[in-house]
Amino acid sequence: MPVVFPFENIYAQLPEQCFERVMPTPVKTPTLIRFNTSLATELNIEFSDADDEELAQVFSGNLVPHNADPLAMAYSGHQFGNLNPQLGDGRAILLGDLYDSDAKLKDIQLKGSGRTPFSRGGDGRSPLGPALREYILCEAMHALGIATTRALAVVSSGEHVIRQQREPGAVFTRVASSHIRVGTFQYFAMRRDHVALKALADHVIDRHFPKLKNSPESENIYLSLFKNIVKKQAELIASWMNLGFIHGVMNTDNMTISGETIDYGPCAFIDAFNRKKVFSSIDQQGRYAYINQPAIGQWNLTRLAEAMLPLFMNDTDSEAAEKQAIDDATQILNDYVQMHQDAWESGMAKKLGFSSVETGDREFFESLLDLLDESHLDFTLFFRRLSDCTDSDIDTGALFTLFDSPDARSTDDIKQRLSEWISKWQARLSERDELKAAEERMKQNNPAIIPRNHQVQAVISAAEEGDYTPFDALLAALKSPYEQHAEYAAYEAPPLPAEQVFRTFCGT
Repeated sequence: MPVVFPFENIYAQLPEQCFERVMPTPVKTPTLIRFNTSLATELNIEFSDADDEELAQVFSGNLVPHNADPLAMAYSGHQFGNLNPQLGDGRAILLGDLYDSDAKLKDIQLKGSGRTPFSRGGDGRSPLGPALREYILCEAMHALGIATTRALAVVSSGEHVIRQQREPGAVFTRVASSHIRVGTFQYFAMRRDHVALKALADHVIDRHFPKLKNSPESENIYLSLFKNIVKKQAELIASWMNLGFIHGVMNTDNMTISGETIDYGPCAFIDAFNRKKVFSSIDQQGRYAYINQPAIGQWNLTRLAEAMLPLFMNDTDSEAAEKQAIDDATQILNDYVQMHQDAWESGMAKKLGFSSVETGDREFFESLLDLLDESHLDFTLFFRRLSDCTDSDIDTGALFTLFDSPDARSTDDIKQRLSEWISKWQARLSERDELKAAEERMKQNNPAIIPRNHQVQAVISAAEEGDYTPFDALLAALKSPYEQHAEYAAYEAPPLPAEQVFRTFCGT
């Protein structure tokens, strides 16, 4: 066997209603586009004897590892607020799970590997574009320090799929701490399958929150589990907000229990800042706009609380127990607001060079975002250039050239108010005696390079013509996003008017 995976297949040991076993459907002529050798090494995968052709066979699903136990996971989900009782992996197959070099259990999943029992009439395939987008975004988010799934490989299938038009196909290999979602719990709650619900919760505790089993605070371990999931989601969404990231499709089936970003479909980073920005072509009402993400996170977690309610009751079937469980879960959901706010404020403090959050900082941060929202300045470039302006003696000219962008709203009044805000910020840094460390702290928290939507689209367009050079170049530039390199300067630039991408699409 040219590639050896040390699979444990622990998820496959859950009750059989948690999944359907299914084999990948072979593709015509797979060709390896990219294999993440460093990640493979972390996952203890043996590939030293494999050439590109053998890797393509494995990561297309044509050659299934002998110790894999392929399955499609069952789950439900609220999609744009509407409950779909049975979704499941319609174009994804979990090959198995294994322990990485840190003894953490990780899933290896093929996306675009053919039909499953959950395909609902779909072809089970993926176009090349969404596969490359997910590879780029996974690895970019990882480099930016955001909790995320990872990209192990992408393979062209040698076949075409039909979406809006005929497109080349691909298979993407995703790595996750797990693929268990809010919708996974919903699936069993809807069916009143408390045996599977409890088995799933116990698996999540063992896998993601093992310390709960020995915690004196875990008298109700499932309520403690819920609280930990809530905290992870609050922190994750705060990290998105701090970097101007829009997920685009925050359905409950796209929200992991592990607190990782998953499913990079119609996602994007904001260029010209706009709190109401939407990229997804299917989000006609702006449900998943940038500014709505924290509230949607709480809404999704409320659905999780509903699904987990029988577990919170500790097998006590009484009105009093149910009321207590609802009250406890409601308090945690209310606490989510402060959890998210604390994480967001901490992130904003670092972006602005402060070592901590002090009284009055929240309003100060918000006032800056008000100005950015009004002026539509480039979000990433503004903070990066601001890091060069910590001292009041420094010229802010380079920062104010952002007003020359075609998207910027430039008036003397806005410029004057921004100038006044910068003066107050510089004074705060000086008063806190943080001037010396501020620039370094800011450059560690404000990236020079993000995967801008127009650059990702240019990579996809070139790849569809058979040229993967831009794909490799963009990945190289995104590897160290907080460092500035002269050779990657072009990747820092916002899009020209003709390059702007206003809508992104899902690959299903």
